[in-house]
This record gives sequence, structure tokens and C-alpha cells, in this order.
Amino acid sequence: MNLNYRDAGVDIPLADQWVGTIRNIVRSMPADPNVLGGIGGFSGLYRLPGGHVLAGCCDGVGTKIEVAKAAGKFDGIGQDLVAMNVNDLVTCGARPLFFLDYIACGRLKPEILGPIVESAARACRDSGCALLGGETAEMPGTYNEDGLDLAGFSVGMLREDEIIDGSRIAPGDAVVGIASSGVHSNGFSLVRKALFSSGNPCGLSDTPEVLEGKTIGESLLVPTRLYVSVALEAASSGLVGGMAHITGGGLYDNIRRVIPGDLALSLDYDAWPRSPIFSLLRDRGIDESEMRKVFNLGIGFAFIVRKEKLPEFLSLLESLGEKGYVIGGVSA
Repeated sequence: MNLNYRDAGVDIPLADQWVGTIRNIVRSMPADPNVLGGIGGFSGLYRLPGGHVLAGCCDGVGTKIEVAKAAGKFDGIGQDLVAMNVNDLVTCGARPLFFLDYIACGRLKPEILGPIVESAARACRDSGCALLGGETAEMPGTYNEDGLDLAGFSVGMLREDEIIDGSRIAPGDAVVGIASSGVHSNGFSLVRKALFSSGNPCGLSDTPEVLEGKTIGESLLVPTRLYVSVALEAASSGLVGGMAHITGGGLYDNIRRVIPGDLALSLDYDAWPRSPIFSLLRDRGIDESEMRKVFNLGIGFAFIVRKEKLPEFLSLLESLGEKGYVIGGVSA
């Protein structure tokens, strides 16, 4: 049995078409000369007077919320929400300024929503940004009593002449990755299909040997890592030509987004250790090609670095407490 994202109800090709539709809609409108870049980047950029640029993005936690609900554990899901936004924001070198959340639910349950907001507030503090506000929408009839969804919005700032947009990437550059904390917040529809919807479903309290003593629930609900401080140090070092947050679409598609179209990207998927959860997902019927399309596979953030600057950059990561893995390269 080989499971794929379409089996789990998610159509990636259709999603790609939808992004193209959005681009066409935006292009049909009068252009704003202050908008830099286009639809499909990790964040949108808007020019301000005085040489500064605002960066903005929005994202959610997807169906990871269903695992949190099943486990009755919500004290990390707020960090997931913040991380999915601020990690995107910093790929261009922007420093996060503030974050807002949107919570939609069938019935207001403070015992559930409280830990989510507390987790988000801690993640904002750790990312150096303010939790500026948000909205909680109680929507009976749209959601059932236990229905819950989360979205977040973040804004950052940088100088226009400091934008990291991949334009300096050149043949011979190396791709350096740093570890994820697990699945993060992408691909959970496929995770749930593989683990909980088959003829031999797992339980959240199960402890398969491959997970090295952890339960399935513990392994899945590890919060998404916050990469803000490391990414900003890397940006200010002048050593990186591009940065990528590894989210839906896996390593190749996300890193490809920041590399000029006339250059090629190659990855060595054996260059780093994978988190045990990915071995379990493989064992549950997701083949390697699908794993590469959907999951981060143990690398949560990537940097593109000039080959001659690689030793200096790896030393910088080490000084920040990070292990850098050379996971690929750029060629003509």
C-alpha cells in the first residue's frame, strides 16, 4: 500500500493551479508600484518611504489541530501558529514586528483556547515580536461544537537594500539545512491517513519501537521550531544569498522558490539524520517519493551560501548552537 496526499484528500496539483489563478487575478488589477515581488513568495513585500520595506504573511496549522484535539493537548499549537508565520517572514531578512491570531470555533471553550493563546504569546516573545491582537469567532452552524481552526498573520520590517531575495545565488553555491523538531505543521492530513485511518489504526498513546520511547502523540505534537534568531543572525552576517522555510511541498519545492529560474538545484537526501517519526510514516505505507513531496524530513530551514564562505557560515551556525548540514548545491 502506497499512500499519497491525494488519498488523504489534499490535491497538490490543484493547489498549484489555484496559486496561478490568484496571480492572474492580482495581475488583472492596477499595479501598485510599492509592491515588491509577486504572489507565491514566503512573504509579501511593500515599500515604505525612507528606504524601508514591510513584509507580511499569513498561515495556519492545518489539520494538526485535529491531533491536538484528539490528544487533548493544546499547549504547543500556538507556537506552531506563530512559527508558521514568522519563519516565513524572516526568509527575506525581515525582523518580525507583530503577530495577530484568528481563532474560529463552534463553541467558545476557554480551557482549550487559553493554552493556545498562551503558547502563541510565548512564541511571540521568543521571536522578538508583539502579540498585537486578534479575533476569536464563535460560529455555531459553520463549525460543530468541537470544531476549531487557527490562522495567524505577521508583519516585519527591513531596509530595501538589505532584502535577501535569491538574486545573488550563483552556480556552485551550497545548500545548508538545520534540523526540524519533527513533522512541524505540514502534511498532517497524510499523517492522519497513514496512522489513524487504515485498517490497522495506531493510538496516540502507542509507543512503536522506532520512536525510541516516545508516544505517537508526543512525537506528532512537538511544536514547530522558531528559526527567527538564527535566520536574522545569518542575514546580518552577509554570508547567505537565500533562505527557505521548509513547509508544505517538502525540501525541493521550498528551496527552489528562492533560486533563480535559470539555475538547477540538487539535494542529497542522505546528508542528515531524519527524525524517528518519518521512519514510522514510511513504515505505514508512505513511499520515499511522496515523503519528499510532503514533509520536511528532518530539515526545517535552509540557507544558500557561497562555497568559499561555507566554513565561515558553518562556524556561525555552531556559535549559535546549530548543526549545519550541507544538503545540496546549485548549478548552472
